[in-house]
Amino acid sequence: MSETKTINAKITFTDGNVINLELYPEVAPITVDNFVKLCKAKFYDGLCFHRVIDGFMIQGGGFVWDERRGLVDKHAQSIKGEFNSNGVKNPLKHEKGTISMARTQVPDSASSQFFICVANTPFLDGEYAAFGKCRDEESIKTAVKYGKVKTGRWQYYSDIPLNPIVIKTIEIEE
Repeated sequence: MSETKTINAKITFTDGNVINLELYPEVAPITVDNFVKLCKAKFYDGLCFHRVIDGFMIQGGGFVWDERRGLVDKHAQSIKGEFNSNGVKNPLKHEKGTISMARTQVPDSASSQFFICVANTPFLDGEYAAFGKCRDEESIKTAVKYGKVKTGRWQYYSDIPLNPIVIKTIEIEE
């Protein structure tokens, strides 16, 4: 990526694995600012990756897994969706290792949930706010490994890891 400025982030999981990211504020300034603020506020600490689809992506940042209650939602403020079909130029491609914001069908509904592509997913280009990439091959391998875990259903949710993938913390490296 040819941006003049990047921000580094480090996701540490409770199992000891790490995913290192570089974020591109010049591509998606609102999204990066929101993600950084949530990280600094420790919003993501203890949240899980609640949707995992092999050959597609791993998604987290919006739920805690509770053994008694299942997935428990954690809310954050919605932001403007920074992607082409929403009127915002965003040239970042959804390739293996790209981090992007999850959202509903409503273009400006992204808040805290994000996903990391574990394969090239060009059908997402221009439709979701990509805002960074894994910084190294080991981080991509970790994301792909998580993408292959066994999943199941809970209530109306599917693709939930049977063994929770829990974020210990996400640090912004300044």
